[in-house]
Amino acid sequence: MGYDEVIVQLGDFGRYQKIIFLLIALTSIPVAFHKLAGVFLLAKPDFRCALPSDPPNASYALAAELKELAYSAQDNCAYYQVDIADNGSYYRNPNQTTPQQCTRYIYDQSKYLNSAYTEFDLVCGRKFLASTSESIFMLGVLLGSIIFGQLSDKYGRKPIFFASLVIQVIFGVVAGIAPEYFTYTIARLIVGATTSGVFLVAYVIAMEMVGPSKRLYAGIFVMMFFSLGYFGMALLATFIHDWRWLQIAFTLPGLIFMAYYWIIPESVRWLLSKGHKERAIKIIQQAARFNRVDITKEALQVLLDEGEKQQPEEKQQQEQDQPEQAASVWDLLRYPNLRRKTLVIFFDWLVCTGVYYGLSWSTNNLGGNVLLNFVISGAVEIPAYCFLLLTLNRWGRRSILCGCMMVAGCGLIISAVVPQDMHWLVVTCAMIGKLAITGSYGTIYLFSSEQFPTVVRNVGMGAASMVSRLTGMLAPYLNDMVVIWPALPMIVYGSLSLAAGFMSLLLPETLNKPTLETIADGERFGKKERLDAAYLETGKAMEVQPLNAPVANGKSNGHKY
Repeated sequence: MGYDEVIVQLGDFGRYQKIIFLLIALTSIPVAFHKLAGVFLLAKPDFRCALPSDPPNASYALAAELKELAYSAQDNCAYYQVDIADNGSYYRNPNQTTPQQCTRYIYDQSKYLNSAYTEFDLVCGRKFLASTSESIFMLGVLLGSIIFGQLSDKYGRKPIFFASLVIQVIFGVVAGIAPEYFTYTIARLIVGATTSGVFLVAYVIAMEMVGPSKRLYAGIFVMMFFSLGYFGMALLATFIHDWRWLQIAFTLPGLIFMAYYWIIPESVRWLLSKGHKERAIKIIQQAARFNRVDITKEALQVLLDEGEKQQPEEKQQQEQDQPEQAASVWDLLRYPNLRRKTLVIFFDWLVCTGVYYGLSWSTNNLGGNVLLNFVISGAVEIPAYCFLLLTLNRWGRRSILCGCMMVAGCGLIISAVVPQDMHWLVVTCAMIGKLAITGSYGTIYLFSSEQFPTVVRNVGMGAASMVSRLTGMLAPYLNDMVVIWPALPMIVYGSLSLAAGFMSLLLPETLNKPTLETIADGERFGKKERLDAAYLETGKAMEVQPLNAPVANGKSNGHKY
């Protein structure tokens, strides 16, 4: 509470906080570049086998008659020998009864000059490698959230943020100059890990320097800057058509952000938690001068000392509630009501992540102008976040999450059943689904943090985030199901969204409810109160006391309202 009071004295979102917040939020843009880069780096143009008669620089286009004779309708990865008759007509060599496997491929360059997909020949028997590369990238995101999250808690936000940035720049360039598939994929794995180090640590720095009343808005605005990365990607892809230079262009903004080292301060909350009070006070005084707020070192010392006095009392109370062992993520699965809520939250995270990235990576599957589809896919995120800012504190978290999930499910299923020749309607329905799932993604961060008790909030959020990466890793393979049936990925995404929407109704509303502190609070929250049998026998109604109300033994009864 001490530092929260200091922030109020400085101004919940004063000029100093606004400048630092803006600089931090800008780092979300290149994170979006790297997370969504596969749309362009692994773009999948049409291809055909190179025929023996094709010169080295042969074009993709072929005469219709030659194309029909050279390739079977079922397999474009093999070819038949085609000869030319004396009259100039084509005929299939009668001595060749089975097609020959391709040794070289020719790609359609009308939409893409090249990509890692075409350069590494990720087609036919190697086509699964493209999805595997994106899946491994998401594995890196998972590993990075574990590694860099723990390191930032141990060594500080600032050094881990800049270490992640340096590693991201180095391996982002390595991915752009990779000579073969393995080097490219490993470099992208490391870049994926650093996106967690940059985005998550930056997100924490931004949230830890903002007053309590502004944290909802701060969190949403950080996500908005991620969405702005969409527009930056589209702009770069418009002018840079070579995938290697495009990957390097996605990486180079990191060099600019390295200059932040002399501007961005260490998190004051982290410094105080580690006992570095003098460093924390210097940063607070710097912010006060910038905000033109008169606050003396003595006054700061008093406020921070009061916060330190409260912390041991809170810690002692938590130890009294859970004296036998420290709380862990397993406590969320040990008790029936907490287990039910935790499993629903995990499922919501799985669906939000899988559908969000699945739709973001599948703009190539919608047909039409791929670049325009990508821009629209990013543009719809801005109104989604604006909607959250206007409604989350009015309509409640559960209604927004459930409503967005269901709208997403309906929009995606409709886009799957609409005739493909009505391209504008297919894209419209798919983008309604993208808008709604973005709203769900923004809501689940806040809603799940309010569902978990304080003693397990960090590990609960970390577990939910890690579980969600599983569908992020599966999304590239789900998008590949388009070869089975073009509507299948959208039907899967839509069905999952509808299921998650209905399941979200099982979660209790958290708007205007007190913060859950202990495991006992979390188990009671949302659980229907039952009358005690002893009270039923005596005809008395069970009396519920407020939290910290005195009882016979001098201890709190544990309820909180």
